[in-house]
Amino acid sequence: MSEASLSLQVEARHDLSPDEVDALEDRLYDHNSTATGRADAQGIGFVIRDGDGRLVGAAAGYTWAGTSELKQMWVDAAHRGHGYARDLLDAFITEAARRGVRRIWVQSHDFQAPALYEKVGFVRMAEFEGWPDGHTNVILCKTLA
Repeated sequence: MSEASLSLQVEARHDLSPDEVDALEDRLYDHNSTATGRADAQGIGFVIRDGDGRLVGAAAGYTWAGTSELKQMWVDAAHRGHGYARDLLDAFITEAARRGVRRIWVQSHDFQAPALYEKVGFVRMAEFEGWPDGHTNVILCKTLA
């Protein structure tokens, strides 16, 4: 070990700022792009706002290397049951397909919306019981034509 590496220490930081997390994501993306030769990542997102401009629903993720991950999907409780989640999901899938994506991945706990994803053709690929305790984390994938 070099002398410089001996002076490095692990520091507890449980409150990384959004800018620090973004910088970390950028470093991981640089590594992944170099390893795969694919540097085509793009964010993908859609929002629904009420008449006053307040956010009542959103879907966000990214596309990269012919795949996509839907990382966040949310509709305010007062606006659920009106098809807004389906509208957001349809918009996300349509844009991903336009970008040439072949597979879209999403994770959803059993108390969230795995049935919604299944209704539009997502297939359960894995289930992790006890994540969190008493519940299951479901990984789903939709293959696009």
